This record gives sequence, C-alpha cells and structure tokens, in this order.
Amino acid sequence: QVRLVESGGGLVQAGGSLRLSCAASLTSFGDTAMGWYRQAPGKQRELVATITSGGSTNYLDSVKGRFTISRDNRKNTVYLEMNSLKPEDTAVYYCNAQGPDTGWRVYWGQGTQVTVSS
Repeated sequence: QVRLVESGGGLVQAGGSLRLSCAASLTSFGDTAMGWYRQAPGKQRELVATITSGGSTNYLDSVKGRFTISRDNRKNTVYLEMNSLKPEDTAVYYCNAQGPDTGWRVYWGQGTQVTVSS
C-alpha cells in the first residue's frame, strides 16, 4: 500500500520560510520520481517542483530561486524548502510519487495547507 504523508504546512508572513516534508511508504523510494504540486482556491493544480530518482530537478518558473526540492533516500522523504514566500504561494501543497512500487501510476498525498499573509 503506497502512502504519502505531507507535513510542515502552516501560516507564515510574506518573506518567511517553510519546509514541507513528504514521507513515503515505498520499498523502492530511491527509484521513484517525486514531486510537489499545489492548488489554490478556484485554480487548477500546478506543478511546483519535481525530482527524479537520479536527483535531477525541475521547477515552476515563479518559484525558481526561492524553492528547493530535495530527497533523502535513507529516510524515504522528499522535502520542499520554501523561502521568500509570497501571498500568491498560498495553496494546498501535495506530494506525489511515480515509480516501480506504484506500478508507474501517480500516487498523491492528502495535502498540507500553506498560507502566506501579506
């Protein structure tokens, strides 16, 4: 059973920082591509950052230079370090996974709320 559990969300003032974590119950975590997406009220879910099994990363243009995705294969955890947060970063942030343990389907976590006040 694939399980992704996000944590680390909360309320922060503009300019502040948060670190999101996603713990994955995956046997082959090291072979799994992981990603962070977000969905703001009334908007579609959008890709924020992804990291491959090899460590290659990709970012939404608006978060480049502010957010950093990383992974710890010993802890089966992927992180999203968010700095210089802006009110427009307010959204529910979701972790996803795709790899051999998921049958190459995309699995999603339950999401964690990030609210940035101005």
